[in-house]
Amino acid sequence: MKIAIYPGSFDPVTSGHLNIIRRAANIFDRLIVCVMVNAGKNPMFSQQERVDMIRRVTSDIPNVEVDSSIGLLADYARQKGSCVIVKGLRAGSDFENEFQMALINHKINPNLDTMFLTAEHQYMYLSSSTVKELAAYDVDLSDFLPEQIIPEFKQRVATIHQGGNR
Repeated sequence: MKIAIYPGSFDPVTSGHLNIIRRAANIFDRLIVCVMVNAGKNPMFSQQERVDMIRRVTSDIPNVEVDSSIGLLADYARQKGSCVIVKGLRAGSDFENEFQMALINHKINPNLDTMFLTAEHQYMYLSSSTVKELAAYDVDLSDFLPEQIIPEFKQRVATIHQGGNR
């Protein structure tokens, strides 16, 4: 059984992420979408909230499992019996960072390879940061986020802009 892992912060999961998930799920027997901790980011949603959102938007994809980890990705992959990391690429600037991470992960876990899937054209510009910025201006988010999470996302943005906490 070929198991792949699609890691990310997914804060929030976007339509671009969901596109990569669907495409990778068609390639592998099992795809684990893993919500990782990124020390350089201050997430809008807790790790568990992000896991729950991804589970809702992937509930129709039978070979997708959603998990989270606070450890090293290479170690997590070894624990899960995965030999492939899936990464989505939007632009050339993504490649440099992702290529470096692929080399590091392979050094830590020599059985681990990284497969890059390029974003489809309608998602080339899309990032969670961009969606957060657009939401602050009350833009229609239906082209950017899965429909199931838009109300929750808008509520969180409104709470933040009113000075509230999570």
